[in-house]
Amino acid sequence: MNQKIVESYNDIFSTFKEFRGESLEKHVEKLRQLDQLIPHSATFFCVTNTSTQAFEYVSKNFEPTMRLSILNMCDLGMKYWWDRMHPEEMGTWLQSLKDLMEFTMGNIPLEDRRRMTYTWNYRVKDGSNNYKNIIQHTTPMFFDDQGKPIIGLAHYSVLEANEILPIQATAKILNANDEYETLFYQMYGGQKLLVQDITHRERDVLRLLSFGYSNDDIADKLNISTHTVKTHRKNVMTKADCKNTTQLVAMCIRQGII
Repeated sequence: MNQKIVESYNDIFSTFKEFRGESLEKHVEKLRQLDQLIPHSATFFCVTNTSTQAFEYVSKNFEPTMRLSILNMCDLGMKYWWDRMHPEEMGTWLQSLKDLMEFTMGNIPLEDRRRMTYTWNYRVKDGSNNYKNIIQHTTPMFFDDQGKPIIGLAHYSVLEANEILPIQATAKILNANDEYETLFYQMYGGQKLLVQDITHRERDVLRLLSFGYSNDDIADKLNISTHTVKTHRKNVMTKADCKNTTQLVAMCIRQGII
């Protein structure tokens, strides 16, 4: 493992203490019970501890999905995971984490940070030495006294690396209507995509359209008018040069917009 990677990660997630405690153990035990009920799929979850660079728990789907050892993940921690990341993406991945942390600490009030969720992507080599696209979706669970998130529940969606996806980082907040709204988005490198041209609000409208919600439903969830929803929808259709919503949603999924 490149020592500069470890030092950079330490700098991003620096905290004055290592977080452990009974409350964390209770959460892990509940997740362990839940894990027994989850069927096999190409997704798994972990409890990440940035203060110790450890995985407090790794779900059972990790081994069949990645063909790697849960025991190694838990014993060797994040360095084991980092060692399998694509070397050309390490610097960009660290920059995305730094940008998300700086945005959170500088723009999100302390009382709102528990309602945040974060998404980013990268490639990792599985046990057969094949790279796979990983989309990581992390929700903070515990914070230090400065309000920095240090324990997270991370869900990993695993896709075959048939194409190289540009690294993207997103931060969303859960609003008063229990709907996530985009507050931060950044794409790092890659070819020119539609994703670079749409606004945060247009991205949220597209995501809700993909779930099958009507214009009125979306307006209610995002606290905007139905007319505004229709305007966002029309604008993105024009930008994407799509003839219908089905074509638009399919394009947005391929490009990681929603």
